[in-house]
Amino acid sequence: MPQIPSRQIPSRQIPSRQIAVCGPGECTPREAEQARTVGRLLAERGAVVLCGGYGGVMAAAAAGAREAGGVVVGVLSGRDRAGANPDLTVALPTGLGEARNALIVRAADAVVVVGGSWGTLSELALAQRGGTPVITLGGWRILDAEGRPVPGPATAADPADAVRLALAAAGQVRPLSP
Repeated sequence: MPQIPSRQIPSRQIPSRQIAVCGPGECTPREAEQARTVGRLLAERGAVVLCGGYGGVMAAAAAGAREAGGVVVGVLSGRDRAGANPDLTVALPTGLGEARNALIVRAADAVVVVGGSWGTLSELALAQRGGTPVITLGGWRILDAEGRPVPGPATAADPADAVRLALAAAGQVRPLSP
Protein backbone atom coordinates (compact mmCIF):
# COMPACT_ATOMS: atom_id res chain seq x y z
CA MET A 1 0.00 0.00 0.00
CA PRO A 2 1.47 3.38 -0.95
CA GLN A 3 2.47 5.78 1.79
CA ILE A 4 0.57 9.01 1.93
CA PRO A 5 2.95 11.83 2.68
CA SER A 6 2.14 13.68 5.85
CA ARG A 7 1.71 17.36 5.59
CA GLN A 8 2.13 19.95 8.21
CA ILE A 9 -1.11 21.56 9.20
CA PRO A 10 -0.50 25.00 10.59
CA SER A 11 -1.55 25.24 14.18
CA ARG A 12 -4.48 27.49 14.87
CA GLN A 13 -5.20 29.09 18.13
CA ILE A 14 -8.64 27.93 19.20
CA PRO A 15 -10.48 30.74 20.97
CA SER A 16 -10.50 30.09 24.66
CA ARG A 17 -14.08 31.13 25.36
CA GLN A 18 -17.51 30.89 23.74
CA ILE A 19 -19.97 33.42 25.12
CA ALA A 20 -23.66 33.37 24.21
CA VAL A 21 -25.47 36.68 23.83
CA CYS A 22 -29.20 36.08 24.24
CA GLY A 23 -32.11 38.46 23.93
CA PRO A 24 -35.34 39.19 22.12
CA GLY A 25 -35.67 39.02 18.35
CA GLU A 26 -37.48 42.36 18.56
CA CYS A 27 -35.68 44.73 20.90
CA THR A 28 -35.50 48.37 21.88
CA PRO A 29 -32.85 50.68 20.41
CA ARG A 30 -31.12 50.72 23.82
CA GLU A 31 -31.01 46.90 23.97
CA ALA A 32 -29.66 46.81 20.40
CA GLU A 33 -26.87 49.25 21.28
CA GLN A 34 -26.00 47.31 24.43
CA ALA A 35 -25.92 44.01 22.52
CA ARG A 36 -23.78 45.50 19.75
CA THR A 37 -21.29 46.77 22.33
CA VAL A 38 -21.24 43.40 24.13
CA GLY A 39 -20.58 41.62 20.82
CA ARG A 40 -17.78 44.02 19.90
CA LEU A 41 -16.10 43.83 23.29
CA LEU A 42 -16.28 40.02 23.33
CA ALA A 43 -14.73 39.81 19.87
CA GLU A 44 -11.99 42.27 20.80
CA ARG A 45 -11.10 39.93 23.65
CA GLY A 46 -10.94 36.87 21.40
CA ALA A 47 -14.19 35.20 22.44
CA VAL A 48 -16.48 33.45 19.97
CA VAL A 49 -19.98 34.93 20.13
CA LEU A 50 -22.87 32.46 20.07
CA CYS A 51 -26.43 33.61 19.41
CA GLY A 52 -29.75 32.54 17.96
CA GLY A 53 -28.79 33.94 14.58
CA TYR A 54 -31.78 36.10 13.70
CA GLY A 55 -32.85 39.71 14.46
CA GLY A 56 -32.98 42.05 17.42
CA VAL A 57 -30.39 41.45 20.15
CA MET A 58 -28.96 38.53 18.17
CA ALA A 59 -28.37 40.70 15.08
CA ALA A 60 -26.89 43.54 17.10
CA ALA A 61 -24.44 41.26 18.94
CA ALA A 62 -23.44 39.65 15.63
CA ALA A 63 -22.88 43.05 14.00
CA GLY A 64 -20.72 44.26 16.88
CA ALA A 65 -18.59 41.11 16.85
CA ARG A 66 -18.21 41.16 13.05
CA GLU A 67 -17.16 44.83 13.11
CA ALA A 68 -14.39 43.86 15.53
CA GLY A 69 -13.27 40.97 13.31
CA GLY A 70 -14.72 38.30 15.58
CA VAL A 71 -16.34 34.94 14.98
CA VAL A 72 -20.12 34.71 15.40
CA VAL A 73 -21.99 31.40 15.38
CA GLY A 74 -25.76 31.51 14.92
CA VAL A 75 -27.66 28.44 16.14
CA LEU A 76 -30.82 28.70 14.06
CA SER A 77 -34.22 27.34 15.00
CA GLY A 78 -35.18 26.51 11.41
CA ARG A 79 -34.20 23.66 9.10
CA ASP A 80 -32.32 25.96 6.72
CA ARG A 81 -30.41 29.25 6.75
CA ALA A 82 -33.38 31.33 5.55
CA GLY A 83 -33.63 34.51 7.59
CA ALA A 84 -30.20 34.10 9.17
CA ASN A 85 -28.44 37.30 10.05
CA PRO A 86 -25.86 38.32 7.42
CA ASP A 87 -23.28 39.18 10.11
CA LEU A 88 -22.91 35.53 11.16
CA THR A 89 -19.63 33.79 10.46
CA VAL A 90 -21.34 30.39 10.76
CA ALA A 91 -25.09 29.68 10.54
CA LEU A 92 -26.16 26.29 11.94
CA PRO A 93 -29.72 25.28 11.02
CA THR A 94 -31.11 22.84 13.60
CA GLY A 95 -34.80 22.40 12.82
CA LEU A 96 -35.34 22.32 16.59
CA GLY A 97 -37.47 25.44 17.01
CA GLU A 98 -37.10 26.94 20.48
CA ALA A 99 -35.38 23.76 21.69
CA ARG A 100 -32.26 25.16 20.01
CA ASN A 101 -32.00 27.47 23.02
CA ALA A 102 -30.63 24.51 24.98
CA LEU A 103 -27.86 24.06 22.40
CA ILE A 104 -26.90 27.72 22.55
CA VAL A 105 -26.50 27.83 26.32
CA ARG A 106 -24.90 24.37 26.58
CA ALA A 107 -22.25 25.33 24.02
CA ALA A 108 -21.48 28.55 25.92
CA ASP A 109 -18.95 29.05 28.70
CA ALA A 110 -21.14 31.93 29.93
CA VAL A 111 -24.36 33.62 28.81
CA VAL A 112 -25.02 37.36 28.61
CA VAL A 113 -28.74 38.15 28.59
CA VAL A 114 -29.66 41.54 27.12
CA GLY A 115 -33.30 42.51 27.58
CA GLY A 116 -36.03 39.95 27.88
CA SER A 117 -38.62 37.88 26.05
CA TRP A 118 -40.08 34.42 26.69
CA GLY A 119 -37.35 32.79 24.59
CA THR A 120 -34.72 34.75 26.48
CA LEU A 121 -36.22 33.61 29.77
CA SER A 122 -35.93 29.99 28.61
CA GLU A 123 -32.26 30.53 27.77
CA LEU A 124 -31.62 32.09 31.17
CA ALA A 125 -33.37 29.19 32.94
CA LEU A 126 -31.66 26.47 30.88
CA ALA A 127 -28.24 28.05 31.48
CA GLN A 128 -28.83 28.38 35.22
CA ARG A 129 -30.16 24.84 35.47
CA GLY A 130 -27.20 23.49 33.48
CA GLY A 131 -24.56 25.33 35.50
CA THR A 132 -23.61 27.86 32.82
CA PRO A 133 -22.92 31.29 34.36
CA VAL A 134 -25.51 33.94 33.44
CA ILE A 135 -24.97 37.70 33.38
CA THR A 136 -28.02 39.92 32.91
CA LEU A 137 -27.99 43.37 31.36
CA GLY A 138 -31.48 44.70 31.88
CA GLY A 139 -34.44 42.46 31.18
CA TRP A 140 -35.50 39.64 33.42
CA ARG A 141 -35.23 39.80 37.19
CA ILE A 142 -36.24 36.52 38.79
CA LEU A 143 -37.76 36.80 42.27
CA ASP A 144 -38.73 34.18 44.83
CA ALA A 145 -42.14 33.96 46.56
CA GLU A 146 -41.09 36.69 49.04
CA GLY A 147 -40.00 39.05 46.27
CA ARG A 148 -36.26 38.55 46.81
CA PRO A 149 -33.89 38.06 43.85
CA VAL A 150 -33.21 34.39 43.18
CA PRO A 151 -29.50 33.65 43.56
CA GLY A 152 -27.65 32.83 40.38
CA PRO A 153 -27.59 35.39 37.60
CA ALA A 154 -25.10 38.23 38.05
CA THR A 155 -26.39 41.70 37.18
CA ALA A 156 -24.16 43.91 35.04
CA ALA A 157 -24.17 47.70 35.20
CA ASP A 158 -23.32 48.20 31.52
CA PRO A 159 -21.98 46.28 28.49
CA ALA A 160 -18.33 46.49 29.60
CA ASP A 161 -19.28 45.13 33.02
CA ALA A 162 -21.29 42.32 31.38
CA VAL A 163 -18.28 41.29 29.28
CA ARG A 164 -15.93 41.47 32.27
CA LEU A 165 -18.27 39.33 34.38
CA ALA A 166 -18.90 36.83 31.55
CA LEU A 167 -15.22 36.30 30.78
CA ALA A 168 -14.36 36.01 34.47
CA ALA A 169 -17.16 33.46 34.98
CA ALA A 170 -16.18 31.58 31.82
CA GLY A 171 -12.66 31.21 33.17
CA GLN A 172 -14.06 29.21 36.06
CA VAL A 173 -16.09 26.81 33.90
CA ARG A 174 -14.87 23.22 33.98
CA PRO A 175 -14.21 21.56 30.60
CA LEU A 176 -16.97 19.34 29.21
CA SER A 177 -16.62 15.69 30.09
CA PRO A 178 -17.07 13.13 27.30
